[in-house]
Amino acid sequence: MARTPSAMTPLGAPAPDFDLPETEGGRVRLRDFDGAPALLVMFICNHCPFVVHVRAELAALGRDLAPRGLAVVAISSNDAAQYPQDGFDEMREERRRAGYPFPYAYDETQEVARAYGAACTPDFFLYDAARRLAYRGQLDASRPGSGAPVTGEDLRAACEALLATGAVPADLPQRPSLGCNIKWRAEG
Repeated sequence: MARTPSAMTPLGAPAPDFDLPETEGGRVRLRDFDGAPALLVMFICNHCPFVVHVRAELAALGRDLAPRGLAVVAISSNDAAQYPQDGFDEMREERRRAGYPFPYAYDETQEVARAYGAACTPDFFLYDAARRLAYRGQLDASRPGSGAPVTGEDLRAACEALLATGAVPADLPQRPSLGCNIKWRAEG
């Protein structure tokens, strides 16, 4: 299992635009979340042990904070030709199995992952109402095999602060997420 940290995109960076196919049959766009006080963009995939380890918490976070205004979108950017378990049909099944209450979109060209600076799965990008990056980092300190419980405490604290005050406190720790590297397509 590869251990790749997130790249820690600079805070304040604007959310890159996207327009991607979504597992429920439509498309999902950045503008679909206009008006939400906070937007969480997650880069995940179906097979990564780090994502499998936290997927119940990802679904719970989406359910728990949506009523307070948190918009969430999950994006898979893995090369499905080399990793067929991350293909679009498999994503549809994974969304159902994991109980994700948010859109799960496929970035086949990997342009969106590159625009966001995503490096691993899971990789989290939390944006404020102006769609400026307010938090990027880990869900919590749990990792597969670590014995630490999955709580979501780091990302939840950032989301709660952003929803309550419109900002993430400067003293809130932002530790890199850790996961499998995004499975990039071969350049050719």
